Amino acid sequence: MENRGNFATKLGIIAAVAGSAVGLGNIWRFPYLLGQNGGAAFFLVYLLCVVLMGIPVMMAEMSLGRMGGRNASGAFKALGRPKWSLLGKMGVLCAFLILGFYYVVAGWTLEYTFQAIKFDFIGQTPGDLADSFAAFSTHNIRPIVTAVAFMIITCLVVSFGVKKGIENSSRMLMPILFIFIIVLAIRSVTLPGAMEGLKFLFKPDFGKITADVVLSAMGQAFFSLSIGMGCLLTYGSYVKKDVNLENTTFQVVTIDSLVAVLAAIAIFPAVFSMGLDPGQGPQLVFVTLPHVFNQMPGGSIFAIIFFLLLVVTTLTSTISLLEVVTAYFGEEFNMKRGKAAVVASLINVPLVVLASLSLGQLGHIQLFHCNIFDFLDKITSQIFMPLGGLLICIFVGWILPGKDLHESLSNKGKIKLRIWSVFYFLVRYVSPVVILLIFLGQFLR
Repeated sequence: MENRGNFATKLGIIAAVAGSAVGLGNIWRFPYLLGQNGGAAFFLVYLLCVVLMGIPVMMAEMSLGRMGGRNASGAFKALGRPKWSLLGKMGVLCAFLILGFYYVVAGWTLEYTFQAIKFDFIGQTPGDLADSFAAFSTHNIRPIVTAVAFMIITCLVVSFGVKKGIENSSRMLMPILFIFIIVLAIRSVTLPGAMEGLKFLFKPDFGKITADVVLSAMGQAFFSLSIGMGCLLTYGSYVKKDVNLENTTFQVVTIDSLVAVLAAIAIFPAVFSMGLDPGQGPQLVFVTLPHVFNQMPGGSIFAIIFFLLLVVTTLTSTISLLEVVTAYFGEEFNMKRGKAAVVASLINVPLVVLASLSLGQLGHIQLFHCNIFDFLDKITSQIFMPLGGLLICIFVGWILPGKDLHESLSNKGKIKLRIWSVFYFLVRYVSPVVILLIFLGQFLR
């Protein structure tokens, strides 16, 4: 793929990588998992997973990408470890599989944005909203059309390249995201009874911490930070040598965690204020929240803002996921960027169609007791991403010479590393052991 390009500015790097991390995982997935897993207890375990595994693995993965200077698979070949390119290929496959169901939900965000703009939620009861969501999500054609529309938008952005497409779009979209979510959070906490929602978020009941909660928290940490899916490897390859990856990692993790917390603050005080069930699951955003907006003064405007926010966060993530597959096709098969992006998108269409139809007409098809949509979600968040993170720790901690890694991170001593010793200890001993224990734990229950 000609003209790989680099991120032009440090702000652009942070915006792009944060955009990859911040997505439906924060606004859609995190709140409903938090609601299903005991609120603050899940939140604390999630933060612990971010510190012990998220930060070290994220920093290691971006370092590998920059050192290799290629796509997720080619980076290992460039580092003289061609057998390990299978790890990169697993990341590309993971990104491809995530897009299979992610585009479906992305299409839902478009549909609900249009409904909000048309004020379709006004006057609908919770039952009406649930029926409406079920009718749309299980329809044979409509959700596929919106998913493909989102795919086309993503493909166009990626086709423009690293600077003009990915970096410029991220620099524009991320500030918009923060403005929207802060407005919603302020409105939510000013509702009557909002304090109960804040207690749910920040007053933990440690008795609710179970093996399932820990596994879900780790999967969410990896999903939210884009770990083990090739995004960080690919984006790392576009980062210049003089950029401090240590600082970048902390800045991105801070932004990602802040957005997740703000999303929860925007959602749960409102949910408790209206006396609704916080454990609604995936439908929390698309059924419960429209009802909440119906009960709020000026709720129609806030509904438009919220679903536009969903579109923005989803787009920043689909861009990074498609870039993983596009960079792989472009460099491994010598394709021009535009062609690689189109091919990567087209081959994903059948999987998107199957994932969408599995919520309706093809719901009888079960893979390990899951429909196709849920199977793609679980196999990526609970298998591919933890396994990818584990293998990255092993490669960085035990295969790659520590001296080479230190030289890359410090740009041959020009950048002062404040947590090198802690990072290297975590990535060699703590992170892989914790990931392995949690990963194996799901098979031993």
